[in-house]
Amino acid sequence: MTEILLKNADLILTMDESRQELPGADILIRDGQIDGIGHGLQAQGEVHDVSGCLVTPGLVNTHHHLYQTLTRAVPGGQDALLFGWLQTLYPIWAKFGPDEMFTSAQIGLAELALSGCTLSSDHLYLYPNGSRLEDTIAAASELGIRFHPTRGAMSIGESGGGLPPDSLVEEETAILDDMIRVVDAFHDPSEGSMCRVGLAPCSPFSVSRDLMRDAALLARDKGVMLHTHLAENDEDIAYSQAQFGCRPGQYAEDLGWTGPDVWHAHCVKLDGAEIDLFSRTKTGVAHCPCSNCRLGSGIAPVRAMRDAGVKVGLGADGSASNDNGNLMLEARQALLLQRVVNGADAMSAREALEIATRGGADVLGRPDCGRLMPGKRADVAVWDMRSIESAGSWDPAALLLAGPMQVKHLFVEGRQIVRDGHITTIDLPRVIERQNSLAKELQA
Repeated sequence: MTEILLKNADLILTMDESRQELPGADILIRDGQIDGIGHGLQAQGEVHDVSGCLVTPGLVNTHHHLYQTLTRAVPGGQDALLFGWLQTLYPIWAKFGPDEMFTSAQIGLAELALSGCTLSSDHLYLYPNGSRLEDTIAAASELGIRFHPTRGAMSIGESGGGLPPDSLVEEETAILDDMIRVVDAFHDPSEGSMCRVGLAPCSPFSVSRDLMRDAALLARDKGVMLHTHLAENDEDIAYSQAQFGCRPGQYAEDLGWTGPDVWHAHCVKLDGAEIDLFSRTKTGVAHCPCSNCRLGSGIAPVRAMRDAGVKVGLGADGSASNDNGNLMLEARQALLLQRVVNGADAMSAREALEIATRGGADVLGRPDCGRLMPGKRADVAVWDMRSIESAGSWDPAALLLAGPMQVKHLFVEGRQIVRDGHITTIDLPRVIERQNSLAKELQA
């Protein structure tokens, strides 16, 4: 039996059913779970004095393309809209192999962990030169972060009227076969699972209707979740109307892509009827505010979604369309953008942090994560409120307004993977050196 006690926190934001905020309290972790929260707790094992700190659930990232950490700030894509940006980067990504996938995933996940993230999804939809989904799964396992990779796919290349080069697309029978393989090999549906696998055809403009429909049928047969991009920008809407004769929401519903086991990335351009559809069907949304700004896609109607009861989480999105992977910055950006559109009272710092924690866990079907309650997983972020960013703050719970953007300590399943702001589980300087070396080779 392993016990860890976090003692004397200035404040604990539990994100439990009543959103309790507990000053001067302790958290007892036992065998990967929260065993108790309260005052004067005792433990047989390791004790961490977290006085001067705010404690929250670990953050949850609901959308990422980890391989893209190798292609940040590529000059040809810095000022392009979505489709032009993709066309710039596809030829570079076609040079990737297993080493690039593994190393970029480690960098991306380490960056997320340092921003307080304990659970991340990933959408890997291209597999050049022998790359496989397990390249990223191995990276997450070594780092120690909880992982929800999705087996993405593209099947319509340039010769078939799609955007990606033909070298990056796969035959649809091969895609479905590999989806079965990775689910059978790596998906763990149990409570407390460190790895669950989803199915994720890339987008309506890079796969066929048949693959979308077949993936949905397969996911339900296997009991796994579905993920794709939807309604990201005006080009996306125009493509759907021209090719399918309907808006993206209708397209998704027609093919079985709504329900509590589905979450869609972006949804910047959902209209009122589509928001109602997602609410009615309990379909989730991964909101990616920084990427949406970077690509000029627009501001997702998060306030309207939340008011309608749609499940909303945050996503960093790929580092080639964001250029960083700090989930705290995503939460702050989400807060600010909703205020720009709807007024200063449209979203509080507490609500934005809830979206980043409990909200994301609910989108990924993980009610065992995203909240600090007895019996839930011990995924815990500790924030040092004695930092310069918090100096003068009257309200530590308003972390997104005045607080650190990097975590002091981070625990995943009770294992400490960040200590005093440093990753404990991998040699991060060595991985950064390898990443930079691979990036130079890609530029040659």
